Amino acid sequence: MNPEFIRTSARNMAAALAAGLLAAGAAHAQQFTMKLSSPTVNDVQHEWMKAFKTGVEARVGGRIKVEIYPANQLGQIPRTVEGVALGTIELTAPAVGFLVGLEPRFEVFDAPGLFEDVRHGHAVFADPEIRKRVATFGAAKGVEPLYVFLNGPLMLLSHKQLRSLNDFKGQKIRVPGPAPLHIEPFRKLGASPVSMPLGEALPAMQNRTIDGSIAAFSVFTAFKYYDVAKGLTQLPKSFLVAAGLVNRNFMKSLGPELETIVRDEARKAEAVFSTWGVDEVERIRKNWEANGGQIITLSPADTERYVEDVTSVAASIVAKNPRHKEDYEALLAAAKKYRNR
Repeated sequence: MNPEFIRTSARNMAAALAAGLLAAGAAHAQQFTMKLSSPTVNDVQHEWMKAFKTGVEARVGGRIKVEIYPANQLGQIPRTVEGVALGTIELTAPAVGFLVGLEPRFEVFDAPGLFEDVRHGHAVFADPEIRKRVATFGAAKGVEPLYVFLNGPLMLLSHKQLRSLNDFKGQKIRVPGPAPLHIEPFRKLGASPVSMPLGEALPAMQNRTIDGSIAAFSVFTAFKYYDVAKGLTQLPKSFLVAAGLVNRNFMKSLGPELETIVRDEARKAEAVFSTWGVDEVERIRKNWEANGGQIITLSPADTERYVEDVTSVAASIVAKNPRHKEDYEALLAAAKKYRNR
């Protein structure tokens, strides 16, 4: 056989082998993209995403690329929840009220009166038994909460400053979810609650389609609501609970090693909820007041009446569903366990 032909064939085989190895290495190096969507920006949720991205990418050798899309860049909340369910978005982190359509059990997290403060709420959701229970939420729809957290106290911004429970009467108020647990307590107070995605609330306030909006404290400074109205009323023992919803098939597709890393780094990143997140409440307060805003607290008598009214409504709602009642009682027990620790 011609020696030159042999040498040429050998070189071609070597080049093909090298190209194949490079292609295989590239495919191995970046197998997955994980898109994280949030309706908010520059808040504790955003900090969690940054910590999670840093932790995951440091451990996976380029096999997972984490992309962060805050402030509804991938669409309004209903669209991103649908995206996770369909597998086109890997994680979205809305208020749990907007997950009730997928999994009604999420409703119990919004029961008022469960938590004393942000730190107490994080202790409850970090409880091993609560984690185990929460991990089953959404299983029938192919989703699960990778984490659940308190995104700060619930506040009500209104064009008419609400200084007493009587001031709630007749007010058309945006609430963070469509479930009875979001609607009925405010109906009992005489308000007219309306469910609305966060991205629609600010323009609705600007054009006075609604009189007021309920959201986490951080939302009102992040989106400069102080340019629309000044009076923020703190809702007693009420907090915005949010969850990082992931697609179960995506998590399984990562394989055992990468899935373990993602879950591990998700849990490690939760440290920001009880550190940065707790300190954030005071930073937000100063920011709001520096921009001319006021923080309104109800009188002791109205606070007591508010908690009594809304918790009684919540208890009657969850009692209608045995599974919800069981979840609610588990949360009550965990809240009692970690109260005053």
